[in-house]
Amino acid sequence: QVQLVESGGGLVQAGGSLRLSCAASGRTFSSYVMGWFRQAPGKEREFVTAISRRGGSTYYADSVKGRFTISRDNAKNTLYLQMNSLKPEDTAVYYCAAETRGSIYERASYVYWGQGTQVTVSS
Repeated sequence: QVQLVESGGGLVQAGGSLRLSCAASGRTFSSYVMGWFRQAPGKEREFVTAISRRGGSTYYADSVKGRFTISRDNAKNTLYLQMNSLKPEDTAVYYCAAETRGSIYERASYVYWGQGTQVTVSS
Protein backbone atom coordinates (compact mmCIF):
# COMPACT_ATOMS: atom_id res chain seq x y z
CA GLN A 1 0.00 0.00 0.00
CA VAL A 2 1.09 3.60 -0.52
CA GLN A 3 0.09 6.85 1.14
CA LEU A 4 -0.02 10.02 -0.93
CA VAL A 5 0.05 13.60 0.38
CA GLU A 6 -0.31 16.57 -1.96
CA SER A 7 0.95 20.07 -1.25
CA GLY A 8 1.63 23.33 -3.06
CA GLY A 9 -1.87 24.47 -3.88
CA GLY A 10 -3.02 28.03 -3.34
CA LEU A 11 -4.44 31.18 -4.87
CA VAL A 12 -2.75 32.62 -7.95
CA GLN A 13 -3.64 35.19 -10.57
CA ALA A 14 -4.33 34.18 -14.15
CA GLY A 15 -1.08 33.77 -16.02
CA GLY A 16 0.78 32.77 -12.90
CA SER A 17 2.46 29.51 -11.92
CA LEU A 18 2.27 26.93 -9.16
CA ARG A 19 4.13 23.71 -8.48
CA LEU A 20 2.31 20.89 -6.78
CA SER A 21 4.07 18.07 -4.99
CA CYS A 22 2.86 14.62 -4.02
CA ALA A 23 4.90 12.82 -1.37
CA ALA A 24 4.54 9.05 -1.33
CA SER A 25 5.28 6.61 1.45
CA GLY A 26 4.85 2.89 1.79
CA ARG A 27 5.71 0.51 -1.01
CA THR A 28 8.30 1.34 -3.65
CA PHE A 29 7.29 4.56 -5.34
CA SER A 30 9.15 3.74 -8.52
CA SER A 31 6.96 0.71 -9.14
CA TYR A 32 3.88 2.89 -9.74
CA VAL A 33 2.61 4.73 -12.73
CA MET A 34 1.50 8.09 -11.27
CA GLY A 35 -1.14 10.55 -12.32
CA TRP A 36 -2.73 13.89 -11.51
CA PHE A 37 -6.47 14.45 -11.69
CA ARG A 38 -8.57 17.48 -10.83
CA GLN A 39 -12.13 18.14 -9.80
CA ALA A 40 -13.87 21.47 -10.14
CA PRO A 41 -17.06 22.24 -8.19
CA GLY A 42 -20.02 20.43 -9.68
CA LYS A 43 -17.90 18.53 -12.16
CA GLU A 44 -16.49 15.05 -12.51
CA ARG A 45 -12.91 14.33 -11.54
CA GLU A 46 -10.90 14.51 -14.74
CA PHE A 47 -7.54 13.32 -15.95
CA VAL A 48 -4.79 15.94 -16.12
CA THR A 49 -1.53 14.08 -16.69
CA ALA A 50 0.34 10.85 -15.99
CA ILE A 51 3.91 9.62 -15.97
CA SER A 52 5.50 6.21 -16.40
CA ARG A 53 7.42 4.44 -13.64
CA ARG A 54 10.83 5.77 -14.64
CA GLY A 55 9.54 9.05 -15.99
CA GLY A 56 10.38 8.35 -19.60
CA SER A 57 6.82 8.72 -20.85
CA THR A 58 4.32 11.44 -20.04
CA TYR A 59 0.71 11.96 -21.05
CA TYR A 60 -1.42 15.12 -20.92
CA ALA A 61 -4.99 16.20 -21.33
CA ASP A 62 -5.37 18.54 -24.28
CA SER A 63 -6.54 21.31 -21.95
CA VAL A 64 -3.17 21.48 -20.18
CA LYS A 65 -0.74 20.41 -22.89
CA GLY A 66 2.05 22.94 -23.28
CA ARG A 67 1.28 24.60 -19.94
CA PHE A 68 1.66 21.81 -17.36
CA THR A 69 4.62 19.51 -16.82
CA ILE A 70 4.59 16.31 -14.79
CA SER A 71 7.79 14.91 -13.34
CA ARG A 72 8.93 12.55 -10.64
CA ASP A 73 11.94 12.02 -8.42
CA ASN A 74 12.03 8.36 -7.49
CA ALA A 75 14.92 8.92 -5.08
CA LYS A 76 12.73 11.34 -3.12
CA ASN A 77 9.47 9.40 -3.58
CA THR A 78 7.88 12.56 -4.91
CA LEU A 79 5.68 13.45 -7.86
CA TYR A 80 5.47 17.01 -9.19
CA LEU A 81 3.15 19.07 -11.33
CA GLN A 82 4.51 22.35 -12.65
CA MET A 83 1.61 24.52 -13.77
CA ASN A 84 2.33 27.61 -15.88
CA SER A 85 0.09 30.12 -17.65
CA LEU A 86 -2.72 29.26 -15.30
CA LYS A 87 -6.28 30.07 -16.30
CA PRO A 88 -9.42 30.52 -14.17
CA GLU A 89 -10.74 27.26 -15.65
CA ASP A 90 -7.81 25.44 -14.00
CA THR A 91 -9.43 26.13 -10.62
CA ALA A 92 -10.06 22.77 -8.95
CA VAL A 93 -8.93 20.37 -6.26
CA TYR A 94 -5.92 18.52 -7.62
CA TYR A 95 -5.33 14.90 -6.67
CA CYS A 96 -2.37 12.64 -7.20
CA ALA A 97 -3.00 8.97 -7.82
CA ALA A 98 -0.93 5.81 -8.03
CA GLU A 99 -0.97 2.34 -9.54
CA THR A 100 -3.08 1.93 -12.60
CA ARG A 101 -5.03 -1.21 -13.39
CA GLY A 102 -6.27 -0.17 -16.79
CA SER A 103 -6.21 3.01 -18.81
CA ILE A 104 -4.04 5.78 -17.37
CA TYR A 105 -6.71 8.25 -18.48
CA GLU A 106 -9.48 6.72 -16.39
CA ARG A 107 -10.11 7.62 -12.76
CA ALA A 108 -11.32 4.10 -11.99
CA SER A 109 -7.97 2.65 -13.02
CA TYR A 110 -6.06 4.16 -10.11
CA VAL A 111 -5.86 2.36 -6.79
CA TYR A 112 -4.39 4.92 -4.40
CA TRP A 113 -5.34 8.59 -3.99
CA GLY A 114 -4.20 11.58 -2.02
CA GLN A 115 -6.53 13.92 -0.17
CA GLY A 116 -6.20 16.69 -2.73
CA THR A 117 -4.93 20.26 -2.74
CA GLN A 118 -6.94 23.31 -3.79
CA VAL A 119 -5.79 25.45 -6.68
CA THR A 120 -7.66 28.69 -7.28
CA VAL A 121 -6.89 30.93 -10.24
CA SER A 122 -8.33 34.42 -10.15
CA SER A 123 -9.08 36.41 -13.29
